[in-house]
Amino acid sequence: QVQLVESGGGLVQPGGSLRLSCAASGGIFSIYAMGWFRQAPGKERELVASITPGGTTYAADSVKGRFTISKDNAKNTVYLQMNSLKPEDTAVYYCNRARIAYRLPWGQGTQVTVSS
Repeated sequence: QVQLVESGGGLVQPGGSLRLSCAASGGIFSIYAMGWFRQAPGKERELVASITPGGTTYAADSVKGRFTISKDNAKNTVYLQMNSLKPEDTAVYYCNRARIAYRLPWGQGTQVTVSS
């Protein structure tokens, strides 16, 4: 089955930037809307950004203007460019198909820690 592997997380200072990548093995995801999700300790997993097959993007209010989602269909890869990072962005970040009916098993995610 299709597997999703997130990478690019790390420790960064407030105001810094990170670029996350999500590589899909098997299957072409150009037909699916894709999303980035995050989960902080003690909190529910939340959608932070999504992109449709046609390239239309969405970003949650909490990250709007700071995070940008993009994709490369030829590489089966989705990206999340994160700028002006804040401590409250600290979480494990996951990618998956945006539509719940087509959702794949969650991967391990990638840890993003924003701290001085």
